[in-house]
Amino acid sequence: MRRTPLRFSLLLVLTPGLLLGGAALGWLGRNWVAGVMIAGTIEIVLLLSYIGHLQRTIMPTARDAARISHDRNMTRTRRIATRMRDLRSAAGSLPDALVLLDQAQRVRWFNHAAESLLGLRRPHDRGVVLQERLRASALADWLQAGAQEPLHDVTAPGQPSRNLSVSMLAFGDRQRLLLARDTSDLNRLEQIRRDFVANVSHELRTPLTVIHGYLELLDPEDVPELAPVLSEMRAQSKRMGQIVEDLLTLSRLETQDQVSDERVPMRPLLTTLRREAQALSRERHQIVVEAAAEADLLGSAKDLHSAFSNLLSNAVRYTPTGGTITIRWERTPEGAVYSVQDTGYGIPANHLARLTERFYRVSSSRSRESGGTGLGLSIVKHVLNLHQARLTIESTPGQGSTFACHFGNERLLVPIAREHERESG
Repeated sequence: MRRTPLRFSLLLVLTPGLLLGGAALGWLGRNWVAGVMIAGTIEIVLLLSYIGHLQRTIMPTARDAARISHDRNMTRTRRIATRMRDLRSAAGSLPDALVLLDQAQRVRWFNHAAESLLGLRRPHDRGVVLQERLRASALADWLQAGAQEPLHDVTAPGQPSRNLSVSMLAFGDRQRLLLARDTSDLNRLEQIRRDFVANVSHELRTPLTVIHGYLELLDPEDVPELAPVLSEMRAQSKRMGQIVEDLLTLSRLETQDQVSDERVPMRPLLTTLRREAQALSRERHQIVVEAAAEADLLGSAKDLHSAFSNLLSNAVRYTPTGGTITIRWERTPEGAVYSVQDTGYGIPANHLARLTERFYRVSSSRSRESGGTGLGLSIVKHVLNLHQARLTIESTPGQGSTFACHFGNERLLVPIAREHERESG
């Protein structure tokens, strides 16, 4: 509110004097200070009257405040309810099965895909324990074990032709969300790819053998001008034959679920690997063997030799002349590790995650010049998977790389010589 001007205040003081006569004016003239005070008092009274008017016309009552608060809460509640319905509708339309479980694994909610993939039914299965509901399927054991790790390629309950990939997510107050995805089509496409690769590789083997045989019969000395061409053709036909052999090996490994376990003596195997590396190196590198682990392996001797040899041949190919390659077999608290360390070119960190993919190359020109097929590390990965082992790769560009195969204690055996010593002792 704007302040009343002084002249207006004086007017308020003089007005009663004009109405009352000269005597009043005389008194105000003699007591001008009192006149000013009267004017200020009148101004305060007017201000308080104006504020009271505002309170009556603008300020809401307690009932009005409660109604406004209620309307705001109702608007917020309706907005939240609308969003919840939208989220539930979206979740219900997902092609993947979603099952909301409480801390006792009782079913609180599930979408439509859970009906077709897991066999759940509304409203009968709401509130039931999921493990008991699926007790006739492979998912029951997984749930009973705690469902800590994702489960892949498991048969859908009551549907032998369907495969699922299942995982469990924790959220909220000890609640969990089960996710199940139908992988049948992906598995079918993967099987078609495997069959195609295996069939094509098998069909290519015979004509490549014939071509390579005729090239070997041709004598470059008979046609000197074609000597470089014949040499290149022989090298390329040999490389194509190696690619076919590696593809057939991969196809065989992919179709296996397990290997025939036998004792694999490590000391003789390490000696063989060193001899092969020296032959491939042609005295261009120093080959060192450090066998500190007194243990043999349980597994396929042929496949393990293939995997270990692939790592070693890669080290020879990608290490410059004068470098050092170290083969190690050592114990760890978890089991034992076979590793190949080199002082070669090294691998940038952004390539490490993809090295085990088929035909993936860090440097295409260098790999082709060295005679690599691009399938060696993929073979290593599959061999290790069949032996419940894993591959780790550490590399620094310009300094070298270390490829390590980690085996668990369940794959280790006491060497026969030590067994005899123990028995005789």
